[in-house]
Amino acid sequence: MRSVVVLFFVVATAYGCGHPTFPPVLSRVVAGEDVRPHSWPWQISLQSDSSGRWRHVCGGSLLSSEWVLTAAHCINDRYNYRVELGKHSLMTNEEGSTVLMAAKIITHEDYNILLSRNDIALIKLSSPVTFSDTIMPACIPDAGVVLPHGATCYVTGWGRLSTDGPPADILQQALLPVVGHETCSQSDWWSVLATDKMVCAGGDGITAGCNGDSGGPLNCQNPDGSWDVHGVVSFGSGQGCNVFQKPTVFTKVSSYINWINTAIMDN
Repeated sequence: MRSVVVLFFVVATAYGCGHPTFPPVLSRVVAGEDVRPHSWPWQISLQSDSSGRWRHVCGGSLLSSEWVLTAAHCINDRYNYRVELGKHSLMTNEEGSTVLMAAKIITHEDYNILLSRNDIALIKLSSPVTFSDTIMPACIPDAGVVLPHGATCYVTGWGRLSTDGPPADILQQALLPVVGHETCSQSDWWSVLATDKMVCAGGDGITAGCNGDSGGPLNCQNPDGSWDVHGVVSFGSGQGCNVFQKPTVFTKVSSYINWINTAIMDN
């Protein structure tokens, strides 16, 4: 059974987790592609005022009516943050979308910026969001779940369309097969930078990983058709989007279930 973090924090509605009203259209394309509108309804846009105006800086996943999951490296204490939900195009005013301020931000107490260890953060929204066909919470895996090597997952986000290219306006999805820890931690892959609290995906030199952006979800489908968010985009190769043996690295959500639950219950 997938977890919905601290069930009593989720507004009781007809909407569950992990079952989009508009299921994603999946393909085996090796580069990113525009998603079916609102097919990843837990995807959020994290925006900061770092440039003097609100702009998209990272992705994230809605966990409940009040909480969003993202990466610790997305957060800078000098800036204010807000969350836009129910978006497809970042440049368009869309019916069904909403914007809420970040009321509280909790980064992991052992986050290490140099080694990207414990790269995970939670954002409490200024008020509970109402679930709808375009805004739904993510399911997350049970504690300790490990994805098998080769598992088919999708990264989503408004990241760059190509190496050094422009960021996307339309939400993108890209197929990223999971690379097992035994492989990803080999010396000619990510070596000691890849820990067992991370998930690696991609790295075949063909599949592009640019189309997700930091903090965004690694979405993996269950046999019953539902989706779990197994990863939070943490880091990748500085050399480009599809570097051989340098897969995108995600914070492994199943390693932080207790941390997530404790942080939410205490705040």
